[in-house]
Amino acid sequence: MPDNNTVTLVITHSIKPGMEATYERWLEKIMPAAAQFPGHRGVHVIRPSPGNDTYNVVIRFDTLDNLQAWTNSPQRKTLVEEVKPALSQDDRLEVRTENAFWFTPVSQKVKRPAQWKQFLITLAVIFPSTNLVPRITGMLFPSLHGSLLLHLINDALVVALVVWLWMPVMTRLFAGWLKK
Repeated sequence: MPDNNTVTLVITHSIKPGMEATYERWLEKIMPAAAQFPGHRGVHVIRPSPGNDTYNVVIRFDTLDNLQAWTNSPQRKTLVEEVKPALSQDDRLEVRTENAFWFTPVSQKVKRPAQWKQFLITLAVIFPSTNLVPRITGMLFPSLHGSLLLHLINDALVVALVVWLWMPVMTRLFAGWLKK
């Protein structure tokens, strides 16, 4: 596994009935603790849908070494021991190097959304982004009109918006529909 790629730790926790508030309080402790470690690039919690007890915590780091420093840290081990009474099973850890987590369920209990739904959500994000960003950058950088540099800037902005803003918002907003 290459160390120079963004790596993601996917943690799956099944929570005992009635322990959701305890788990949520625990998340408020562990997420800032992880953020203090070098290379931390963010965390996203996928909460269970009604009738499900599975939380998925997605934590990104810049390198595998930095991710391992967090996962092997005494601080994390102490916090994991603290939450164990709220878990119905031991936590499951999975390390991934790809960034394609928009639609990938990490729990076997969750059904992957239909491809046509993934297509529609992705199109709803890509189409406006690829039409608006070039207009805005064209106004900001008129001297770069038609240049390869402006094309690179547009592509970088569209990808950044899609990965870090629009897809997380859209997948949360349409979570119920995607799961049907």
